[in-house]
Amino acid sequence: MPAGELMPELAEIETLRSDLAAEFAGHVIDRVEVSGTRSVRRHVDPASFTRRLVGRQIRGVARKGKFLLVALDSTDVLVAHMGMSGQLRRVEAGSVGSRHTHVRFSFCGASELHFVDPRTFGQMFVSDAELPELAHLGPDPFDVDQAGLAGLLSSRTTKLKVILMDQSTISGIGNMYADEILHAARLRPERQGRDLSPTEVASLSVAIREVLGEAVARRGSTLADRQYKDLYGAAGTYQELHRVYGREGKPCTRCGGLVARSRSNGRSNFYCPGCQR
Repeated sequence: MPAGELMPELAEIETLRSDLAAEFAGHVIDRVEVSGTRSVRRHVDPASFTRRLVGRQIRGVARKGKFLLVALDSTDVLVAHMGMSGQLRRVEAGSVGSRHTHVRFSFCGASELHFVDPRTFGQMFVSDAELPELAHLGPDPFDVDQAGLAGLLSSRTTKLKVILMDQSTISGIGNMYADEILHAARLRPERQGRDLSPTEVASLSVAIREVLGEAVARRGSTLADRQYKDLYGAAGTYQELHRVYGREGKPCTRCGGLVARSRSNGRSNFYCPGCQR
């Protein structure tokens, strides 16, 4: 995935989670319209999707990795994944919305919620509270302490960046934040997990929390493609603090050396050869 094409990661999804909870928790879903069947492809037809939602009250909004979980006043959960270009937008009731709007939610006495997705890689589906579709996901990065991280890395011969992006190991980190985390921890992306010293594991643990925490505080990263925006159509600002991602040939913000770019598994890796060991 070239720089500038961002699949929303933990910080962007957490921003949407917070916005959704503030805007729609407690409201009753009055109507659901599906115009893009690919967006609800896990269901046999749109009707099997909508009938489990209409008349239900939203009790809360949670996140698991890059998935949004909308809890209903039933045993069901509405699950949303943004894919490459998916967006959730709050719009005024009756608004026409974007031509790429594939699912519309209307609420009793509230604004509408639109699922917009130009590339249609995103999806929405209704599952039961056990969420069997997400059973493969590993723990959230904020729930993994230093000892837990050491355990996850201790026997892995896989490249460090690949481990961070493996959603079955730790869920929520993607290509962009993996680069930023590894730079903050002063570690090369091709290092093997089991080769890290206790001091390096400690640095990585701190970097995960600090980078993701700061990215959430800045409401995520919006890159040149402008695909990610929050519920209200506003861009995130963490891209202004990127140290390496998308900065090939520019000075490292820490040591002044030039940021390099390599490719592995079809993805770009941005790192500083001078200060990442």
